[in-house]
Amino acid sequence: MSRRADALRGRLRAPGDKSISHRALIFGGLSVGETAIEDLLEGEDILSTARAMCELGADVRSIGNGSWRVRGLGNGGLHEPAQVLDLGNAGTGCRLLMGVAAGHNFTSFFTGDASLCRRPMGRVATPLMLMGARIVARSKDRLPLAVIGAADPMPIEYRLPVASAQVKSAVLLAGLNAPGETSVIEPEPTRDHTENMLRHFGASVRVEPFEGGRKITLVGQPELTAANIRVPGDPSSAAFAVTAAAMRPGSDVRIENVGVNPLRAGLFATLRDMGADIAFADRRDAGGEPVADLVVRGAKLKGIEVPPERAPSMIDEYPVLCVAAALAEGRTVMRGIAELRVKESDRIGAMAAGLAACGVAVEELPDGLIVHGGDVPGGVRIETRMDHRIGMSFLVLGLGAREPIGIDDARMIDTSFPGFAEAMNGLGARIGPPP
Repeated sequence: MSRRADALRGRLRAPGDKSISHRALIFGGLSVGETAIEDLLEGEDILSTARAMCELGADVRSIGNGSWRVRGLGNGGLHEPAQVLDLGNAGTGCRLLMGVAAGHNFTSFFTGDASLCRRPMGRVATPLMLMGARIVARSKDRLPLAVIGAADPMPIEYRLPVASAQVKSAVLLAGLNAPGETSVIEPEPTRDHTENMLRHFGASVRVEPFEGGRKITLVGQPELTAANIRVPGDPSSAAFAVTAAAMRPGSDVRIENVGVNPLRAGLFATLRDMGADIAFADRRDAGGEPVADLVVRGAKLKGIEVPPERAPSMIDEYPVLCVAAALAEGRTVMRGIAELRVKESDRIGAMAAGLAACGVAVEELPDGLIVHGGDVPGGVRIETRMDHRIGMSFLVLGLGAREPIGIDDARMIDTSFPGFAEAMNGLGARIGPPP
């Protein structure tokens, strides 16, 4: 439960980037030698990927305080797993590892928790089958499923029907074992952590503009070599503290060591458009990724129409943007985000239902939301639908609502932001168990 709070002040260090943490473990396992990873996110989703890489034959171990070591088997050297790969709630880990498995000549079985088993995997399966893999899934392309890897993976040129960094990454990971060049054409740029990490581990990758989007080309069968990684703070996790501070006038918060890759920074640009005071300080580079400290000072926000083309750079941040919109003056329009229907939950439906329960006027669209901001009565308990971002978003909303806002289950928050309540309370938030 969260209660109305005064201005937030202080410093916070965001947990390690979830997307980069998954990829660091995977690429470490695909490389020759030992990769040292620092500041790895140790949420349950990442631990699921670590366990899966161990099942595939990599030596993955924690040495404490976010430091991990991965001794890989080289590109194409993974082993058939003796056990089912249980990815828990880790959709990113599951889809990326499907790509890895598709490029190896063995059979792997994938499953997950109840939430992940409801999520469609067809968008990933389609291009992987074009590369020679066989994939057998439940109805509607759901887990559990089997990936029968290709004996001789074929390079393809694949045009994404919908922009998706996970599908792009799965194809490129399968393409590592294919001869020649594998290309993915995306209709608009999506997060490029896979491309950056491929180069970091020694692969040759070209990126060029293509028909308004981008064409990413990987030269297959590279020799990947261990390369150390320091994981930057996750902008999707930092988003909760950024939004909480931005919407409370008088706040002054610094969030340290946050990844500010332009393909992940859409929320910060959108909050600025709404009137937020957000500055990037001490810009630097960490393992091929731009990093900065975010300095946020509270202001009165106003509603805007969010450019639909910005969606890929902030797709995970729309739930917390809805919180900012609920407390802003006027109307905020969010369109072009139909992908949120098939995340850990139907996030469009979940946010619309939760905001309405809190007394916020909201219109649910097939591909978005219109939120009419102003005063938020609150005083309710929200159904999170087992979705960590829904839970954290409504706890942030409670900091600005008239009456407390509770959630039905906070346990899933540890999948992406271990210690969320403690970190926020260190800035002056009031998050805790109900009385």
